[in-house]
This record gives sequence, structure tokens and C-alpha cells, in this order.
Amino acid sequence: MAQLDTREKLAILADAAKYDASCSSSGTSKRKSSGGKGLGSTEGSGICHAYAPDGRCISLLKILLTNSCIFDCHYCINRRSSNVRRARFTAQEVVALTLSFYRRNYIEGLFLSSGIIRSSNYTMEQLVEVARSLREDHDFRGYIHLKTIPDADPELVHQAGLYADRVSINVELPTVGGLTRLAPEKSATRIEDAMGEMKTAIIDTADAKKRYKSAPRFAPAGQSTQMIVGADAATDGDIVGKAASLYGRFGLRRVYYSAFSPIPDASAVLPLQRPPLMREHRLYQSDWLMRFYDYRPDEVAAAADDATGMLPLDIDPKLAWALKFRDRFPVDVNRAPREDLLRVPGLGVKAVHSILSARRWRRLSLEDVARLTVSVAKVRPFLIADGWRPVALADRADLRPLVAPKRETQLELFAA
Repeated sequence: MAQLDTREKLAILADAAKYDASCSSSGTSKRKSSGGKGLGSTEGSGICHAYAPDGRCISLLKILLTNSCIFDCHYCINRRSSNVRRARFTAQEVVALTLSFYRRNYIEGLFLSSGIIRSSNYTMEQLVEVARSLREDHDFRGYIHLKTIPDADPELVHQAGLYADRVSINVELPTVGGLTRLAPEKSATRIEDAMGEMKTAIIDTADAKKRYKSAPRFAPAGQSTQMIVGADAATDGDIVGKAASLYGRFGLRRVYYSAFSPIPDASAVLPLQRPPLMREHRLYQSDWLMRFYDYRPDEVAAAADDATGMLPLDIDPKLAWALKFRDRFPVDVNRAPREDLLRVPGLGVKAVHSILSARRWRRLSLEDVARLTVSVAKVRPFLIADGWRPVALADRADLRPLVAPKRETQLELFAA
């Protein structure tokens, strides 16, 4: 490997890290360095931007330790057979970069992943050493997110949780068949075993914290994972089912979805074109339906097309579900329980909460509901309100064109 200076390494390894979508800084414990103690903070608002649920923007240094790898996963730009320029940081260089960027107020934390070099254990040792040095040698109190390696020794993965706020173990692909075909050197069983061990450690440490103040914290922001969308033949229904299983079995904070992107010198087993980015967006919306709107996984999957298993791209999955199950509507805004109001297209969690609070004191009209939603046109066919009953709308067979967003609002966020 040619000798590269720090700027050249940073350019290569920051660019290589962009394919990892599971970059979040929410949910951790609060730490700060006010009063002259320590360095860094997990608070405040803030190169990579991650967004917390309350809308805060957190700036993280997002890099790979190295983009060299002994594995040859077909979908990965950094695979062993890929013809890309390689670079590698030492653990000390990553520590120095993190502190330097923090002192310049560029970042509030670190997101660190890596290709596999020498062995899984060796690479995991280097990742842990970065986090250990930041915490113990420099008293760094900012956010740290480590990507862990499931094939590494469980004790090394456990050490990552002692120093990092959040850990990630990527399942990579939604199906075992897809993983076997596109990443034959990786084991779905070992990945899930590592996630299970991490869940157990998080639960045990949280329980110990309740009883003993001196108990060490362990991954206070939990664990997350990422699935690549569109590299294999998995349908949206398959992906939703896999995500629900991961949430239920391993207590994940987030499942991230990353649309497959064609890479140079790609393997012949990969698709020639990337999937629409809107597909990735619809999967995130489906994820929110399960996490915040009380939809069961089978209900979300039911919003997909029966023949293809794919969610529609022109409308969101909540609207698709409502159009498919018209017999569940309209619901009475003044009488319906929370779970039914959450199914109404156009009504978010906050809007439903406001409705439930307001109707304790008076009956609500359609105009009242309109103040709580962006598109009253989407809401009208699915609600009964004081002075409003959608008799004609509710019976229309061609309802979809009336409630679907205009075509220009459905453009992909980042067109090719």
C-alpha cells in the first residue's frame, strides 16, 4: 500500500463509509464536559449529519478504519477483488483525528466501521482500541458508534459495548439465501448469535445499573443493524418480515435500509441497476408504522401488491393499506379509539394525541382536523367529523387518484 498522508486517507476512508446508512446518535445517555472535566459531549446540536427523533442535528466523524478487506462480498465496493484505492488508519490516527475535529467544533462524536484485515479478531481489537483510548486516555465524553464484527471473539464484541454508545451488527441482506449467494463467507447464524449476545449484555447491564451505581454502562443507545435493499430478489414483504423479527428477537433500536448501488467492476450476479430510492423511503415509512403506529408486520406486508410483494412507490404504505381495507373506514374522529385514528391516512401520532385531548371538551369538525394535518384531502374520505360524513367519497371505486399525492411530490430525493 502506497504511503498516504492523513488528508488522502481521510478522503478515501470517509468516502468509503458513505455506504453505511446505520448512522444515528439518538437514545444514548447524557454526558457533558462542563465544569472543566473531560472532553466532548453527547448533547447540543451540531463530515456526517445524523438526526435525533426530536430533530436535533448531530455531527459525526464517519470513517472506516480501513477499506481493505479479506472478504469478497459481491455487493461491497471494498471487497477483496474490488479495484479501488486502499487506505488504512492506525487506531492512534483515528483518535487524533476525532479529538482534532472535536476541538475545531466540527463534530460531536465518531462513527467507526472497517473492512476486515488479517482476521476478524485483529480488526475488532483495533476498533475497540480507538474507543478505549478516547474514553480512558482522553476522557472523551462525546458520542461513539462502533460497527462490530460478528465473527470476532465475543469478548472483543463485548468490550465494544463497554466503550461505545451504540453498536451495530449488520445482517447485510434480508434472506439467508441472499446472504449465502452474495456473501458466502458470512454466516447468518453467527450474525444473529452475536446480536443475541449483545441483547443479553445490554439487558443484564441495565438491570445491574438499577441495583448498583458502580455497574459499568453498556451500549446505552442500544444496537442497530442495516439491510441492503435491491441486491437480491427479496420483496418488500420479505424485508418487512425480517425487520419485525429483528426488532422482536433482539430489541434493536433501529433497522436501517440502504438501497443497493451499482459498483465498479460489479459481479455478474448483481443487478445492473439500483432500485428506486423511493423504495428505500417506503421501507422506512413501513418501519415507522410498526414502531409508532401499532401496525402488525403482517398488516404492513398486506399493503404490498399481492402479486409482487412490493409496496407501491406512488403512495405511502399507510395510504396503500387504507385503500386496500376500505371496510375499516370511515372512523369517527369524535368516538374512535386511538388505534383506529392512527390508521387514518394523513394523521400522525402528534395529531392523534391532539385529537384525543381536544375531544374531551368539545366535538371536532373537519376544519379542526385540517389544522392538524398537511393534507385534509387525504383525510376526508376516511373520517367522520361533526358536520361531515364522506358518503359519496367513501363509496367511490376510483378513490386512489383523489388522495394520492401529485406526481411531482413523489420524485426521488437524490435522482441519478
